[in-house]
Amino acid sequence: MPHLSRKAAEMPASPIRKLMPYANIARAAGKNILHLNIGQPDIKTPEVVLERMKNIKREVIEYSSSEGFPEYRTKLSAYYKKHGIPVETEHIMITTGGSEALTFTMMTCFDPGDEVIIPEPYYANYSGFSTMAGVTVQPITATIKNGFALPKAEAFERLINEKTKGILICNPGNPTGYLYSKEEIQAIADLCRTHDLYLIADEVYREFCYDGAQPFSAFNLKDMDENTILIDSVSKRYSMCGARIGALITRNKAVYNAAMKFAQARLSPPTFGQIAAEAALETPQSYFDDVITEYSGRRDFLVDGLNKIPGVFCPKPSGAFYCMAQLPIDSSDKFCQWLLEDFSFENETVMLAPGSGFYITKGQGEQEVRLAYVLNKEDLRRALIILEKALEAYSGRTI
Repeated sequence: MPHLSRKAAEMPASPIRKLMPYANIARAAGKNILHLNIGQPDIKTPEVVLERMKNIKREVIEYSSSEGFPEYRTKLSAYYKKHGIPVETEHIMITTGGSEALTFTMMTCFDPGDEVIIPEPYYANYSGFSTMAGVTVQPITATIKNGFALPKAEAFERLINEKTKGILICNPGNPTGYLYSKEEIQAIADLCRTHDLYLIADEVYREFCYDGAQPFSAFNLKDMDENTILIDSVSKRYSMCGARIGALITRNKAVYNAAMKFAQARLSPPTFGQIAAEAALETPQSYFDDVITEYSGRRDFLVDGLNKIPGVFCPKPSGAFYCMAQLPIDSSDKFCQWLLEDFSFENETVMLAPGSGFYITKGQGEQEVRLAYVLNKEDLRRALIILEKALEAYSGRTI
């Protein structure tokens, strides 16, 4: 058999999806699974989007421009300005999801062997995108005991070397739900300006902030036009994960023009997805108000419930719809697999994402799991009961 590439061998498995074969076997055996492992919102997609898709009248499903339909990009610019983020149409490149925007960014800004600093725990697919681009991730660890607050600038300084070309942040964060303050983002910007680094800001969870907190966009930073690249997506904001529409946004013309070559090579982003995403911009504010109220209530219910389980600690997140919890277990990978293979309570179990998969520093996250509060409160109530029963039964319990 011909050999696989080294890149294929180095490509990491997703901690979010790698346990799906075990889940499929459990489901086939009749076990009900409560999915807290993946950020697939159960909130209904806005009605204006569904109606637009039902009433599409097109004789040809054509390519769009490689950078996306101009009408959509213009309306998207207006959306950002409405939210106090000064984005012009010419700054926006529509991509096939935020994933493609990140891949284009890494391919455009970094050479093989370059390093990008990412606070961990981080969205696991960042490792995959980095591997595809031949880029090395240099992690800087945020700790659960500090609620995953950003490490001090001095800690970043110690990691910066001649190979360092950028810093990547997710705000609000996946998997932690941590919301960076303006001061924290400014501190990162100062580092990027001093060392001439790119600042890549993944802001796909912008709409999901709680308790009156307001996100500060990296695109509002002063004197950072040449350094800043904003990553966005409609997937979570409008419960449109399957639309596969994202955006790469930058004022750096050289970056934009270079990324356009990659965009042209893949021809165009999805036509139907762009139609849906353009319609989504007509979503009334009441939709978001209801969504925030719902997720905020779920967050409080889940986090409070977790912290009542003996040996469990979960800091309360300020954004997104995830939380990281510390459990009294020997291995998050073993525990999450055991939940699917060997455990059930009243013929139900829960599926969690092993925390170790969101770190690349060896030994980190072994006692942590990520939970996505994308289920209603009744399902969350049952999930908490099942988790507590599971921890009582698990042989690798540490306390």
